[in-house]
Amino acid sequence: MIKAVLWDLDGTLVDSAEFHWQAWRDVMAGAGLPITHDQFVQSFGKRNDLILSGWLGEDAGPERLRRLSEEKEARFRALVRAHGIEPLPGVREWVARLQDDGWLQAIATSAPRLNLETMVDAIRMRHCFAAGVAAEDVTRGKPDPEVFLVAALRIGAEPHRSIVVEDAPTGVEAGRRAGMRTVGVSLMHTLPVADVYVGTLPELPADTFDRLLASTSARGRTPS
Repeated sequence: MIKAVLWDLDGTLVDSAEFHWQAWRDVMAGAGLPITHDQFVQSFGKRNDLILSGWLGEDAGPERLRRLSEEKEARFRALVRAHGIEPLPGVREWVARLQDDGWLQAIATSAPRLNLETMVDAIRMRHCFAAGVAAEDVTRGKPDPEVFLVAALRIGAEPHRSIVVEDAPTGVEAGRRAGMRTVGVSLMHTLPVADVYVGTLPELPADTFDRLLASTSARGRTPS
């Protein structure tokens, strides 16, 4: 049977936060609605339409949402292309280890497909993932489980044999709602509802994924 790991992208596979902050800051300032860094942090893991609706309030018409979102993402991709981007610590090692151990891997992100492709190409890891699900592939954003369920379906994995790796509370909640085990990895957020939570990937014990898969019949108990 297929065993799968479904990776979030921003903040989990790559450290893209500074580029996203610069892009959002400049676009919103240009629109006459400057945002704080704390507002930006609170947006992690959400789709652009939800982010902008919260920031714009009554001014969040569909055409304005589309225009600001497209401008922001174009600025973000330009920053990635200009400066490059690197995978977070432990990413290359864990992806290679899981691949060697027979796990299928996919990316499940709230980001647009062009962002997904730009970042995966920048870190030269496209060949490692059997599928990539982006914002255009779903109708509901995290914490709705749709993005993870679609990713699992595309690689032929059942939810109970799929493990989500996430850095944001909304993403962990989406994995939980999908009926999947979850690994939370973040130095910025505490993720107490994740089945396993660490600050960085190198802190994960080598048998983490195997133990999580074996413990699917005992949901609610975090492996020790």
